[in-house]
Amino acid sequence: MSFGKPSIPTPRGNFTIINKAVNPSGPFGARWLGLSKKGYGIHGTNNPSSIGKAVFNGCIRLHNPNVIEVFNLVSIETPVKIV
Repeated sequence: MSFGKPSIPTPRGNFTIINKAVNPSGPFGARWLGLSKKGYGIHGTNNPSSIGKAVFNGCIRLHNPNVIEVFNLVSIETPVKIV
């Protein structure tokens, strides 16, 4: 799992899943789970070596098999708490 870089940290707080996408375009990997915080989400990656590093713009990144599992377990309006 990876979070945002220090200059663009992952927001903390209570959010909900507002949209879901299979195979989104760009660097989002296999799945996208959009959060109620505009512009932020939980997604896979097209660069697995970046997982574990704080190098991106505030989203939560997972290995593709993990984000697919989460995607299949949650629905729109699922609460998400980031601490």
